[in-house]
Amino acid sequence: MREILGRRRRLLSQRSDGGPELIDAALAFATEWQWPVLPGVTADPQGRSRCGCPDPECSVPGAHPFDPGLLAATTDARMVRWWWSNRPTAPIVLATGGAAPCAVSLPALAASRALVALDRQGMRLGPVVASPTRWAILVRPYSLEQLGELLYAKDFVPGSLRFHGEGGYLALPPSSTGQGEIRWERAPLPGSASPWVPDVEAVVDAVVDVLTRTGVSAPEL
Repeated sequence: MREILGRRRRLLSQRSDGGPELIDAALAFATEWQWPVLPGVTADPQGRSRCGCPDPECSVPGAHPFDPGLLAATTDARMVRWWWSNRPTAPIVLATGGAAPCAVSLPALAASRALVALDRQGMRLGPVVASPTRWAILVRPYSLEQLGELLYAKDFVPGSLRFHGEGGYLALPPSSTGQGEIRWERAPLPGSASPWVPDVEAVVDAVVDVLTRTGVSAPEL
């Protein structure tokens, strides 16, 4: 038990310079939390801000799957170990939905202000994944039908909100992508079988309310 907890603490504090740190984190996600993961595209060595995939206009450089494709995501330790043994600097990509958490993401500045407001309201949030440009709040798995009903009931939803649901993906710490380092803004608490995450309805309701009331939904979004 002590060994498992120590491994989780290392997962939360690791750097994203590749090697044992990434493979250990990928294995922890897959085997301890049962989150299906796969390696993302590494950044183009000719330009850090460019993606290694064939799309020259890629909008999420290094932060998405390509080869293998998203359907290859797995919790199998042997496959995860083989992938990162051969691609030690590959970003860790979570296949969202199913048994794995989903996410709601928004621009970093708006997200930082929204989290402050939500803390003041006493709302309980789970892990939050941050890149230099966007933050993603992890939520419980939801269906497309559930999301559609939720958004239809809203008078207004900021267009910059993105939803990482069934069939989606999200880069996890401690990855390094063409957009910069992926880190925990709110790290999972060590010691649990899998991190607690809130319902998508609660997060969307609270975030939309905060952004609308504070006026952050203008040019920053």
